[in-house]
Amino acid sequence: MSESYQPLVSLVTPSYNQAAFIRDTIESVLGQDYPRIEYLVMDGGSSDGTAAIVAEYAGRLTFVSERDSGQSDAINQGFQRAKGEIVAWINSDDLLLPGAVSAAVRAFAESPLAGAVYGEGYCIDRAGRVTGRFPATEPFNLWRLTWVCDSILQQSVFFRRSAVEEVGWLRETLHWSMDWDLLVRLGKRFGLRYVPEYLGCLREYGETKTASGGGRRFRELWATLRRQTGAWWAPGCWYYGLDTYDKVWSGALRRVGAEWLATRVFQLCRWKIDRVALHAQGYYPGGWAGRRMHWMLPGGTRKFLVKGEVPGWAGAPAEQRIHVSDGPRIVASTALRPGPFEWLVELPEPGEDEAVSLLFAAGWSVRMPGGQGVRVSWRLVEITSV
Repeated sequence: MSESYQPLVSLVTPSYNQAAFIRDTIESVLGQDYPRIEYLVMDGGSSDGTAAIVAEYAGRLTFVSERDSGQSDAINQGFQRAKGEIVAWINSDDLLLPGAVSAAVRAFAESPLAGAVYGEGYCIDRAGRVTGRFPATEPFNLWRLTWVCDSILQQSVFFRRSAVEEVGWLRETLHWSMDWDLLVRLGKRFGLRYVPEYLGCLREYGETKTASGGGRRFRELWATLRRQTGAWWAPGCWYYGLDTYDKVWSGALRRVGAEWLATRVFQLCRWKIDRVALHAQGYYPGGWAGRRMHWMLPGGTRKFLVKGEVPGWAGAPAEQRIHVSDGPRIVASTALRPGPFEWLVELPEPGEDEAVSLLFAAGWSVRMPGGQGVRVSWRLVEITSV
């Protein structure tokens, strides 16, 4: 890492009665190899021995123990006390992986205008054993993040402080979706940078806020979707609604001995999530675009370059056309032939601070080989602002 770029990084841990886990969290932060870290533990007045554990690290962190109005309030208080140019929070039962802070600083050095950087992560159990990769993580996709689901592991996220100050801190009325809400606001204004490195771990067990949220959590997520999309029933409502209630319905059926029916309900819910929510964008694994594909770019976008290819097996005639719309307007159109292509698109007027929402529409589609049951038109390599 360049000696010329070593900004102060401030890490905040909100905590309340997490003595069983907080030592591991603290060690994961203080064991980082980056030389300029400020660490604050914001405790809500724990009564379980947390204070005694944190006291063992006196001089290496700042400990604040006072009543707060919840996790979002504690994090905001920590951020506002912090002095770092880069800020992040790590919950008192989660972990940072070795080298995470250094990787985040490198990413910001390469993308200084990004609102936040994030990476890969693992899920761990109560005892800290890795149970698998966090499955939702993917390269930055603003439309999917806004309309479908929070595909970013919070334990891997680092924020540019000035960007957070511009879009606003965490909404303290939110208990389950505060990180998602902030990431969408930052993504729409500045864009986010994906780092293909493992940065953090999410601890999963029955008593966590996410696991026990049930219907209250879904109602908050639904309200967050309405706020960030302007739509009453975005695809993410299916994603989170069925993910929440299939467990409720299947559990109730199993309790009365209807195991076969419970399995069938679960399968139907998974099918609906896949078809309605995960396919809503028209963008599929491997970068494949359907006949209609939604995309979003951060605010201020004036020109963007589309790189892609039409595969030879698509059998597209020589003059098949594709166009892109910004709302009701068709802003550009071109012919695509089999093979790679680059297409520079210029919007008729400068983008505002809010994200630019686009619809790519092709005149043809063909079924992908291999029996995957998906019809596609072309493959997207990347879209970049110019």
